[in-house]
Amino acid sequence: MTRCSDNDEETDDSTEKANKNQRKRSKGEKHVSFPPDEQIVSGFAEHRTTDRNADSCLTLTEVMVAYQQSCSRHQVQPREHILQQLQQGVCVGGSMECLDLKGERLDHRSCEALEVVLKSLHFDFINLQAAQLEENGASSLLDMILYYESTTHLDISDNSSMGTSGWRALAHLIKQSVRLSRLDVCNVPVVDYPAQSLSKALLTSRLTVLHLHNAQLSGMPLYTLAGTLKTNRALKELHLTNNLLNSYQDALQLGDLLRYNTTLQTLELSNNAIADAGLEELCDGLRWQTAGLKVLLLRDNQITVKGMDHLAKALPVLKVLQVLDLGENHLGNKGIQVIREPLMVNCSVLQLGLAQANITCEGAVALAEFLAESRQIQRLDLRQNDVKVGGLMALSLALRINRSLASLDVDHTPSQEQDEFLKETQTRLQTEITQRCLANASSSGRATETSEAATAKADRRADSMTTA
Repeated sequence: MTRCSDNDEETDDSTEKANKNQRKRSKGEKHVSFPPDEQIVSGFAEHRTTDRNADSCLTLTEVMVAYQQSCSRHQVQPREHILQQLQQGVCVGGSMECLDLKGERLDHRSCEALEVVLKSLHFDFINLQAAQLEENGASSLLDMILYYESTTHLDISDNSSMGTSGWRALAHLIKQSVRLSRLDVCNVPVVDYPAQSLSKALLTSRLTVLHLHNAQLSGMPLYTLAGTLKTNRALKELHLTNNLLNSYQDALQLGDLLRYNTTLQTLELSNNAIADAGLEELCDGLRWQTAGLKVLLLRDNQITVKGMDHLAKALPVLKVLQVLDLGENHLGNKGIQVIREPLMVNCSVLQLGLAQANITCEGAVALAEFLAESRQIQRLDLRQNDVKVGGLMALSLALRINRSLASLDVDHTPSQEQDEFLKETQTRLQTEITQRCLANASSSGRATETSEAATAKADRRADSMTTA
């Protein structure tokens, strides 16, 4: 096992006790108590860095032995999965890629036994999903993660029994950590106290990515969260899928958020009920975005052709938005007709998602007209739509003019057509579309491994057609 540094030191009980004393504990409690905020800001983080450097000489084998000894002291069985990770992992400069504790049942003593691991190593990702954390264990473990700045990405999803103390510790972690940049709290009700504590912590948080999928945020919780994020200047990605967000109060709060926050770059709202009225509120907020939101994901939100009327008014004035996903909504051909000309005028959208949007050849022809005029669109997703030979022909012809589109996703199954000649024509058009997109990508320097794979597929289709 390669050492993290060249120094040779052995771990013993006296070293463990010395490190224990560095964590000041309040009387009668088993979680870390922290000094005043100003001390944390002025020198506490440097002190913890010194602590980690002192332990950075430990090999993973030594950390594993120390963990086993810690389990013995806390009278718990060492977790085999943790031992395997320490045995098979790679340590670089005191850091490992991941500590995966997903599905492990971590009671209070099991959490306490993990301190030696969190103290000795830094992880890019700590996965606590479905770890069945109860209040005392959650509080203790989160305090340790903060004290030792153990990770940059923490997933604490599927832990619904953390209690008030656990949520208080999580809020403190969010507020004080200088390293934590991404947090996932999914499949957990973020209502009442959790919503309030999370929102207050975000006032001064350094988090840049926050995932809150299926967190029951509709109503007052979203109101509280959005109110805080209006003044937040750190968060860049907010993911809120499957929260039953509605087209009235919820969409109003999100639209208001977009009016005042110019730091947020990604807003994911898929699998909600924003609907047409809600899209109007979002579009009103988007008009205020002179810098900020680049990605808006609205897949499966009960949006129809009526919602396209609101989007059509906003598209010509948008200067920042680059990715717009409207897939799995009931837009239909009429919806595409409504936004065709506004898309031509728009100068910011680079990627447009329209998968499973009830589009047929008529809608594909309208999009082809847009492609022929556009000089910036780079990707268009039309998968799971009923686009047959007529629509594919229009798209292929448009790509003879368009020089920006690097990816046009269409279904590559010619079974839609019954006639053998039409099947062959459909396959040929799909191949032509792929090759023209690859040529655009290559000429603009956007060729990727995905593009190379697509080229191989296109060549195989062409060869099979020639053989036939």
